[in-house]
Amino acid sequence: MRVALLAESFLPHMNGVTGSVLQILRHLAAEGHDTLVIAPRAGEVDGDLHGARTELLRSVPLPGYPDVRVVFARAARLTAILRDFRPDVIHLASPFVLGWQGLAAADALRVPAVAVYQTDIVAYARKYGMPRATSLVGRHVSRLHRRATITLAPSSPAMRQLEELGVDRLRRWGRGVDSVRFAPHRRSERWRSQVAPGETVIGYVGRLAPEKQVEDLAAVADLPGTRLVIVGDGPSRPALERMLPRALFTGHLGGAALAETLASFDVFVHPGESETFGQTIQEALASGVPVVATGVGGPVDLVRSSIDGWLYRPGDLSDLRARVADLVGDDAKRRAFAAAAEESVRHRTWDALCSQLIGHYEDARMLRPIDDALLRRAATRPSAPPAAPAARPRWSRYVALGDSLTEGLCDTSRMPAGQHRGWADRLAQLLAHEGSDAEPFRYANLAVRSRRVRDLTEEQLPRALALRPDLVSILIGANDLVGRPVDIAALAAEVETSVRALRDAGADVLLVTPFLPRRRAAVLLGRRFAAFASELRRVAADTGAILLDMESLPAIGDLELWASDRVHLRSRGHRFLAYRAADALGVPDAGALGGLDAALHVDDDPVAEGTWLGRDVLPWVWRRLHGRKAGDGIAAKHSGYVIIGGRGDVRSRARTP
Repeated sequence: MRVALLAESFLPHMNGVTGSVLQILRHLAAEGHDTLVIAPRAGEVDGDLHGARTELLRSVPLPGYPDVRVVFARAARLTAILRDFRPDVIHLASPFVLGWQGLAAADALRVPAVAVYQTDIVAYARKYGMPRATSLVGRHVSRLHRRATITLAPSSPAMRQLEELGVDRLRRWGRGVDSVRFAPHRRSERWRSQVAPGETVIGYVGRLAPEKQVEDLAAVADLPGTRLVIVGDGPSRPALERMLPRALFTGHLGGAALAETLASFDVFVHPGESETFGQTIQEALASGVPVVATGVGGPVDLVRSSIDGWLYRPGDLSDLRARVADLVGDDAKRRAFAAAAEESVRHRTWDALCSQLIGHYEDARMLRPIDDALLRRAATRPSAPPAAPAARPRWSRYVALGDSLTEGLCDTSRMPAGQHRGWADRLAQLLAHEGSDAEPFRYANLAVRSRRVRDLTEEQLPRALALRPDLVSILIGANDLVGRPVDIAALAAEVETSVRALRDAGADVLLVTPFLPRRRAAVLLGRRFAAFASELRRVAADTGAILLDMESLPAIGDLELWASDRVHLRSRGHRFLAYRAADALGVPDAGALGGLDAALHVDDDPVAEGTWLGRDVLPWVWRRLHGRKAGDGIAAKHSGYVIIGGRGDVRSRARTP
């Protein structure tokens, strides 16, 4: 793969963005990928770029913060550079000015762009006393990330912030930590005896700038028996040195010196409230140093309060002082927190994170041509499954509506002869595992093969409302779209009527867009399915339904997920859909569970007999000619509630809702 990385800052200025880019270059080189870095020219670049080609552009320093450079490059210049490199994907590292021009170049070349949100520019504008610019900056960030093929956010607070700005396609991607460089064995008693003999060391590492709120460290600077050590540089350093005369300011440190200093701290404090992640927090944890950080932004995902550190109330400096004093005064607690801190980041290696990044690149490469085709048809682009809510409802009554896909046709995995399982059954089991022990989980499946949208509104909806569910899934419309010419807007409006009726009754609705296998014949129907999905996105937005947009998951089209009849999912496909639905509903670790299930589960789909033409096509044509449907005379498999036990087993049928 050929990857072009556009970075708003780069060597020799080292910060979180630069550090991430260097780690990505290392991993991509090790995996045999070709890389190009486009970044501001700010001085001599003497770091190891792992064979990357560079295009360093003329830049100017940001007023008041000369370490930050701004590139004013024309999109035409970037397009020419990128056309010469021929990238498969463009990686935008903390995009703002250069990143916006990079997006224009990506659109001109029809190349997918992956934007990595690393800097809370909106908060920075506020901290630097530019309140009038804050809303302008927010609108720019929103437009930029909505234009990217995919946006990667490092933490759940960053995801929520971008969602509030209207960014519609988000994926979670954190940061790796160098656990070889940052480790407890780097602790140096020699360093401690020179810097703080006999004292407990309270430390901070990071830029010395207004947005980092380093002045809040004054709240802990006079704790008895302690020494405050501040590592870093920036425009706020002169004022901080006057404010904290007893603190030791080391200036910028890197390499072994930084690793030794960080591991030699007893407590690490991070007061900044505008962190999208908090890489130095992660490095402190890897060094076996407990962390006290503000309970907002990126630190919320990194620090486990009362396990490996403390999160204090944002802006409450007395709480900050109390949390630090608690660790300073209790050696045993500090040691326990330190051990937990090291363990918490053991799995967050850069190799693991960069492998995930390549997966996001592949997703973007599949999505870009879909986006372009939809835009040519004046349809909206597919949106990623929503981020898991911070506190999701505990559903206990789930009803599935739809056609043969939701009935589970062709999913015979571990089922008696003649019976089917299906994605909705699998989803019900996952939800039952997460349900309340005090209340049984009830599940009904009213879906029947060959059903259309009209059957949803006239037959399935009234029965669903009578069951008084708190969660309903709807996957319907494919049978309408493959038949005679259809009014797409009217069809979606009919679905909307059902969704609104369920929402008015107090139920949450999971709305799933219909999808097609990746076959040549399916191309003929692609325009209809895309237009219907575009309408369903509007329905979900207008009604508050949870949307599972299958066009944002191109893997569903892989033929290995489809049965031999070429129109239904096989067991592997039903598993894929079930775990994607669980992820959209906020089931914890649904993605990891899905991967484990796929690795351990051997499909036992029977081998179909006969040819596709004789076995599947001709019977379908015969039914059509005689005005019959495959679902004639077939009842829903769970027309009333069944109770699913804690292990996902169906125990009994519930007589009442």
